[in-house]
Amino acid sequence: MILAEKKYTKKDIEKGYANQTLYINLSTNEITIKPVSDEMKEKFIGGKGFDLRLMWNGLPKDRIVKWDDPENEICIATGPLGASAYYPGGGKSIVTTISPLTGIVIDSNVGGYFGGYLKISGFDAIEIQGKAQKEIIVFINGEEGFIRIEEVEDSDNIPDHSHLLTQKLTEMYAKDTSDKEKQKVSVVSTGLGAKYSNWGMLNFSWYNRKRNWASCKQAGRGGIGTVMADKQLKALVVRSPQYDVKLNAPADPETLSEIGKQHQKEIITLDPSHNQMRIVGTGYLPDIMNITDLLPTENFRYGQHPDIKDKEIPYKRQVWADIFGEDTGKGADGCWYGCSVSCSHFTRGYKVKTGPFKEEIVIVDGPEYETIAGCGSNWGVWDPEWVLEVNFYCDTYGLDTISVGTGIAFVMESYEEGIINSEITGGLELNFGNVEAAVELIHQMARGEGFGVIVGKGIKQMKEIFAKEYGGDPQFLQDIGMEHKGLEFSEYVTKESLTQQGGYGFTNKGPQHDEAWLIFEDVVRGSIPTFEDKAAALTWFPYWRTWFSLCGLCKLPWNDVIDPKNFDLPIKDPETGELVQAKILYHVEWYAKYFSAMTGIQSSIDDLIRMSEQVYTFQRIFNIRQGKGLREHDSNLPYRAMGPVTEVEYSSRQERYDEQLKDIIGIDPKTKSLKEKIKILRDYREDQYTKLQDTVYKKRRWTSGGCPTIELVKDLGIDYDDVLDFIKPHQ
Repeated sequence: MILAEKKYTKKDIEKGYANQTLYINLSTNEITIKPVSDEMKEKFIGGKGFDLRLMWNGLPKDRIVKWDDPENEICIATGPLGASAYYPGGGKSIVTTISPLTGIVIDSNVGGYFGGYLKISGFDAIEIQGKAQKEIIVFINGEEGFIRIEEVEDSDNIPDHSHLLTQKLTEMYAKDTSDKEKQKVSVVSTGLGAKYSNWGMLNFSWYNRKRNWASCKQAGRGGIGTVMADKQLKALVVRSPQYDVKLNAPADPETLSEIGKQHQKEIITLDPSHNQMRIVGTGYLPDIMNITDLLPTENFRYGQHPDIKDKEIPYKRQVWADIFGEDTGKGADGCWYGCSVSCSHFTRGYKVKTGPFKEEIVIVDGPEYETIAGCGSNWGVWDPEWVLEVNFYCDTYGLDTISVGTGIAFVMESYEEGIINSEITGGLELNFGNVEAAVELIHQMARGEGFGVIVGKGIKQMKEIFAKEYGGDPQFLQDIGMEHKGLEFSEYVTKESLTQQGGYGFTNKGPQHDEAWLIFEDVVRGSIPTFEDKAAALTWFPYWRTWFSLCGLCKLPWNDVIDPKNFDLPIKDPETGELVQAKILYHVEWYAKYFSAMTGIQSSIDDLIRMSEQVYTFQRIFNIRQGKGLREHDSNLPYRAMGPVTEVEYSSRQERYDEQLKDIIGIDPKTKSLKEKIKILRDYREDQYTKLQDTVYKKRRWTSGGCPTIELVKDLGIDYDDVLDFIKPHQ
């Protein structure tokens, strides 16, 4: 049944912008088209910037908005460089909402065709507010020029499981059954797990002719799918006009094409000898992390498989990549047109072991690195088939594999420590390695029953429950519960990387590596040894990496295949002392030319960083508006992210830690007991983190309390009255 319909005339895109956004209110069935001003493009650029500005203006400002308030919004946008096939990685959507885990804005950068198709259907962003009374589907028909809100009826036989739902809606909303028509449709959906947990994610589809299947990428973090399920939004569907690379209407298509061809050629030539993204995707990473002692193992206690420690062969693929590389659709397989990185692989012919689809043969999208690490090594599980099982069910249930992985790892350690037992878990023996019990928790989340309901609340709430109801030591639970600001950690062991600790702790949204993935530079290359180096890196990199989410781009083409020319540059600038090679400036220059050629706005590298600093600072202030976003909220990192919590952890790296006590702190380890050594190391490392905060805040032009200064806000041109009102009390 059609609840509302609005017809519109699609305008031509101009220099990367559709110049209008779409607003839908599910409570009132209002459909409105809003213009995009020049000021909005100048200050907020696109993508996450547009999302944040729409939410800032759309949410009530007189109170803190909770995730399940009808006024909460889900915003999805691409950017001026999104929907382009001239340059690799141009198909990203950026999704924002108030998170059920953190209470602040969460954002996810996700592939698939939705963002690009939304733009060429006439909209830079979609803004969804309110709650429907019954499940509905929002359909944007960019071919024929109308938007509909449709109520789901029982007779429609719409599946609840996301992989089936995506196929069904792709076929329903395509003009006919041809591959060409199905390729014009993109679906955003979640699954049953999002209804009963805080870990719900969104699947963004694209129809893959090679697979004859509508595959998905995931906007995983922070419970965005949970918000979608709460709003009774079954799916978003867009049917676009036939894609043409010229539709983005760049200001200088010749320059854009020239630099795009250079980068595409570089990737195709160099990828086979680099990370083999075109063969195994991000599945190459677990083995590198394992060898460098950075792969989370058994709730981040360890950094590698206990029996595979071959550091003499630093990039030999030993544990996962060969297995997943055998049958994952080798060759060009991107989640957007023209992407030469083509990392979106899949596993065909997987036979499901458990649950409602037991014995069925399915396609599994992935697995990606975070899934392999989070739901494999972090559970003490080293069987790739079980990782595929988890991957499949998390995708179809609409669950974030990072939070599921890190959250269940916490449960497993709590079980082994005797904080919880089989009576509490309903008979599940949740020891490390017991993947069958972990998978049953996932099924329980999708059914909304059993111990899985408690687990699906997230680590932050589990810590409170385990202490209050089961007698766990609150300090120990805080130390081993790998969440910060309410968000579960993504999958890197940060004990030996002060820089990555800051990269997780100082983030706007919680411990997600996309803001500042610096662990490799810090631990493996050792290129940022001093406080000043680390603080400089933690200023520049979050801004630069934010820029991709303003423009609708993927980060992988920037840093996963690197031309040797970049290594001809010095590691550090001899005059300023700042990192050069790690920034991959050879590519950053290309992105400045790319932005200039698309928008017609001549921009330097410094201009790109300023764009990001504007939006990054604005998001920080949005957190303050939500009652968070200050130093105290950056400070309470679980100690396991900094150092060894238990004696067994210390003992696993005893030689390393004893040397640090002796050489750095000046303590003779032979004169101290194991408990004393753990305490001394902890005091030192927590103090280092505090000092790093001071240095980073100063460089970012924030107060010592973590609030952006009025001078900074004025300099960035975002000194709106309502922005100043929220930061004045914290100056």
